[in-house]
Amino acid sequence: MILESVITCPHCATAKSETMPTDACWFFYECTGCGARLQPKEGHCCVFCSYGSVPCPPMQTAGPDEASAASCCTVNRLPNLTLDRRPILTLLSDGF
Repeated sequence: MILESVITCPHCATAKSETMPTDACWFFYECTGCGARLQPKEGHCCVFCSYGSVPCPPMQTAGPDEASAASCCTVNRLPNLTLDRRPILTLLSDGF
């Protein structure tokens, strides 16, 4: 299983290598270049599957019949709070 993925921002093309968690998916990612807040594209489970060079670990291990957003990351979908520099009160007011 590959745990490193390069996320490329669709707005500014900044690319950064990130280590993917094996027990959850990142639903949000803040670009370190332009500050854009990325979310998965429709039909994708997480930012790695939408903007990464490698899909998330659950998708890497899923069989052909299981490889869908409905079967991946539905329980442990976590915002990437480590890269989000906004104060925690702002995050809470956004509905986290």
